[in-house]
Amino acid sequence: MRKKTDASSAKIQWGKMFKKLSPYTIQKGFRYLKHYGPKEFWVRLHERFEQEEIPYGPWYEESLPSGEELARQRERAARWDTLVSVVVPAYRTPGLFLRQMMDSMIQQTYPNWELCIANGSPEDQEMQEILREYAAKDSRIRYQNLRENLGIAQNTNAAFAMAKGEFIGLLDHDDLLASDALYEIVKALKEHPQADAIYTDEDKVTTDLQEHFQPHFKPDFNLDLLRSNNYICHFFTVRRSVVEKAGGFRKEFDGAQDYDFVFRCVENSREVLHVPRILYHWRTHKASTADNPASKMYAFEAGKRAIEAHLQRQGVRGLVSHTKDLGFYRVQYPVKGEPLISIIIPNKDEKESLKACLESIWEKSTYKNYEILIVENNSQTSEIFQYYEELKEQKKARILYWKQGFNYAAINNFAVKEAKGQYYLFLNNDITVIASNWMEEMLGNCQREEVGAVGAKLYYPDNTIQHAGCVVGLGGIAGHLFINMPRNRTGYLHKASIQQDLSAVTAACIMVKKEAFEKAGGFTEELAVAFNDVDLCLKIRKNGYLIVYNPAVEMYHMESKTRGAEDSKEKVRRFQKEIEYMRCHWIEILKNGDPCYNKNLSLTKWNYSLRPHRK
Repeated sequence: MRKKTDASSAKIQWGKMFKKLSPYTIQKGFRYLKHYGPKEFWVRLHERFEQEEIPYGPWYEESLPSGEELARQRERAARWDTLVSVVVPAYRTPGLFLRQMMDSMIQQTYPNWELCIANGSPEDQEMQEILREYAAKDSRIRYQNLRENLGIAQNTNAAFAMAKGEFIGLLDHDDLLASDALYEIVKALKEHPQADAIYTDEDKVTTDLQEHFQPHFKPDFNLDLLRSNNYICHFFTVRRSVVEKAGGFRKEFDGAQDYDFVFRCVENSREVLHVPRILYHWRTHKASTADNPASKMYAFEAGKRAIEAHLQRQGVRGLVSHTKDLGFYRVQYPVKGEPLISIIIPNKDEKESLKACLESIWEKSTYKNYEILIVENNSQTSEIFQYYEELKEQKKARILYWKQGFNYAAINNFAVKEAKGQYYLFLNNDITVIASNWMEEMLGNCQREEVGAVGAKLYYPDNTIQHAGCVVGLGGIAGHLFINMPRNRTGYLHKASIQQDLSAVTAACIMVKKEAFEKAGGFTEELAVAFNDVDLCLKIRKNGYLIVYNPAVEMYHMESKTRGAEDSKEKVRRFQKEIEYMRCHWIEILKNGDPCYNKNLSLTKWNYSLRPHRK
């Protein structure tokens, strides 16, 4: 009876909601249906009206494959012949944990695997009995008793030496694999034959296996995030030839031996894949560092050295330091030479905002080789023109005159033609500088060969976040992460406060390499007001460059939190046209999901909330 009552109530609520919808909203809904199809349309519609946060426990249970799906996986997998060797360095493993780890392998729907266990505690009689029992029960389970405990690096290398598979996966001795983990890994490798390394999402599970928590939903391969934190972690699987070329674990990196190993593997991989499913369960118990990261400071020092060694192998100069969150790092890239930066600021009438912006640049910036181009756009007050004259007399800025109507993209393209710098720094007139080395931070990144543009961390005047990167698809087309979160908070897995690659950043403060800007064709002038920065970033990424979010570049953005609605007929028509442009030109990423985000995460909330499952 209760289900019927709830269903009836839901129908009434949905009925009331649809009655309130405007013709524009209904039209927008039909366009959503056309672009995304019925299933994705329903998910997005449901999510838009979802008010409560989705708890992980029930979400995880709902994400598990059904018995029928597992049976289908076994049937498909029977035709595949890729041998996967899962290596485990074992040392004083509690008997129950050892059994559960091996049971998780036996339950795999993919059958062509071997489990290679290097036992670093041969004196442990319980372990010996359990290993003998399981090896006798399943010939795919092999173990080797080491003469003594050699440490995790050398124990793992001993397990590597046992492996015969084309691919090798890493499993800790007290952790668990989901029953479909190897199936999903091999399936992805079949679809991407050039891939040499692959990783999955993961979570933590209590010692008694009763509660799954702290899910880690990861982006696709993300170089700058990897240099900030070992986000790849588990479940990591690598082509055998890459392991041989990269070398095994190195004892001098004990505590972060897996981080060092991941770097060397991805450096030697043609393609690195990501499977966005929770397929690895990291058990937490008293003997585990998973639950107490501060317990082993040497491990974080080893992580720092792993990043430094990676940078050295890549021929990249960078200063690596710890952040206040242990296990998360900051890499600062020194500026090469002193190239000219062209700072471009559109303006209309706003004298006080512009003045505050310019004075903060002059007073706080430690980098000095820059020019300022102010693009005057049909101002009407005498005060602003008087201020322009002062600036010209003091030779502190060049004033360019754009006499056509407001078009953010066209205004900036116009200014670029007059710019003399090798780097364009697009800046809103309501930005004020916080960090004195902001230009060095942006330039050091932008000078990297693989980087096309760099974005900043922006705050509202009340010290809440206005921008900490953009996600394509968030809010419909694109939206900012961590909006209104207090400045002193770091967000989901500290992502508001660590450097990473994103699909887009706001042009309220963005530095773009001249070469990357030209290859992208500049700003798209059809996007007069909305999404022109997102579009530019996507064009830059399409040309093979990275877009870097650097939270060390801190600014105040005086933009009002209560901006006027797009409610006039003209504004609605223009905004609708710009939405259509983005959907038509970037439908692939809008449908498949932002590769710098995760398809399991919300597209209506900015805080890495869970997304409801597709029905």
